[in-house]
Amino acid sequence: MITLLLRHVRPLLLCGLLVGTLGLSGCAQPEIAPKSTFVLINGETSNTDALKGKVFLVNFWATTCTSCVAEMPELASTYQKFASEGFDLVAVAMSYDPPAYVARFAQTRQLPFKVAIDHDGTIAKAWDEVRLTPTSFLVNAKGEIVKRYVGAPDFDALHDLIRALLAQRDTKT
Repeated sequence: MITLLLRHVRPLLLCGLLVGTLGLSGCAQPEIAPKSTFVLINGETSNTDALKGKVFLVNFWATTCTSCVAEMPELASTYQKFASEGFDLVAVAMSYDPPAYVARFAQTRQLPFKVAIDHDGTIAKAWDEVRLTPTSFLVNAKGEIVKRYVGAPDFDALHDLIRALLAQRDTKT
């Protein structure tokens, strides 16, 4: 009985150790970021394949979402802080957001990162049926979703995690 119990407890202890020390959200296989094509407000396109090898954040937002608007300066600051180290950010406006509003918002606030519009809801659907804004996904250089944020993240903790993921990426190249 004890041997059987230990056989099941050891993996749980290891999983708990990984969750506690590395901040992993679980011990299941990492979830791969869905393949997505982003139509940017400047008419260009980008996609998740082009972001592979970078640590990146995909942020779903809307101009009518007060929490989204409030977090934009912090997102801009985060992008500016880590962009030179291989971090990227794509802010995806929800399908119900009028494109003219999104473009005006991005222009007046001089958002330094990629801003896309999810014209038909395909991107939000691919990223785990996103319905609430703001919702963000932090993806590592291997294309694995490391963390999902519903609501504004704790930006200090987010910065620590980005630093760790960038350092991890640098040690493997």
